[in-house]
Amino acid sequence: MRHVLHTGQTRCWDASGREIPCRGTGQDGEWQRGAPWPAERFVVRGEVVTDGLTGLHWCRDATVGTFPCTWAEAFALIDGLNRERHGGRDDWRLPNRNELRSLMSYQARKPALAEGHPFVNVFLGWYWTSTTAAISPAYAWAVHLEGARMFYGRKDQEYLCWPVCGAGNGLLPRTGQRHCVDAGGVVVDCRGLCQDGELQTGAPWPDPRFTVTGEVVRDRLTGLAWARRADPGGEPVAWQEALDRVSAWNDEHGTAQLVWRLPTINELASLVDCDAHSPALPAGHPFIGLQDGYWSATTSFFECDWAWVLYLDKGACGVGHKPGRTFFLWPVGVPVSD
Repeated sequence: MRHVLHTGQTRCWDASGREIPCRGTGQDGEWQRGAPWPAERFVVRGEVVTDGLTGLHWCRDATVGTFPCTWAEAFALIDGLNRERHGGRDDWRLPNRNELRSLMSYQARKPALAEGHPFVNVFLGWYWTSTTAAISPAYAWAVHLEGARMFYGRKDQEYLCWPVCGAGNGLLPRTGQRHCVDAGGVVVDCRGLCQDGELQTGAPWPDPRFTVTGEVVRDRLTGLAWARRADPGGEPVAWQEALDRVSAWNDEHGTAQLVWRLPTINELASLVDCDAHSPALPAGHPFIGLQDGYWSATTSFFECDWAWVLYLDKGACGVGHKPGRTFFLWPVGVPVSD
């Protein structure tokens, strides 16, 4: 599987939040798919921490700016770090949403970072990304370090800033954002702004992104297959129902080459185009029957009777209460050889 990270989840919980053995559950903790984390994930060199998974370099001090700041002030703060050559580097930038999410562990909370991480002064609150929210351009995407939620905040609000630098190793894909937007929500010339729309860091998307064979859509970026009809059940279901229904779906549609299951939150998020909304999918996508919210196989470690959900209209990653018949099932197919 290309350009999708392992969530870090290795355990399983039922709909009431009780921990259970993973075998046969179909949950994220059983499959553990995605690029595996290296045994030595982080290497510290002075004020800089290198992530062995993505190849990106992060400030060891997660509140290097000391105080919460607006989105524009975050960019100015990073300009200052580059002038000072903080940590011996002058290529610091505000991370895009894929880069900041790459630090998240979905089997951790307060903070939602890998066990044994070397970062200091981690604030249990919102951190800015350089990615504008397409659905509301006066807002930008942010990640909450208490539990890993990703939503957007008004650009004149005050969040924390966690700088990143380096090109990475090509594992993370681009977000899809191609425009730059000021704090008032107005599209502006990208030059010199260092927003996601200007830098477009990450692996480029193939063109075309998707190919269709019958009722199966293959994503050429990640190697995953998706059901072309994104609501095969036609109704919202509870989380355990989603797991049961996708197991039955696999019995009917699985092959020797392709296994169908409930996607992880990272697999669902891999579909998002950050330059689009309603739905937040690449232009010209072939999917039909799209709904606003989709269950993932990833339990919320913050509250284990909740599970991660992709809100497709917005592109947000939040959570839903497992017993509620609130969200939809969208089967993902994984090549057996992966």
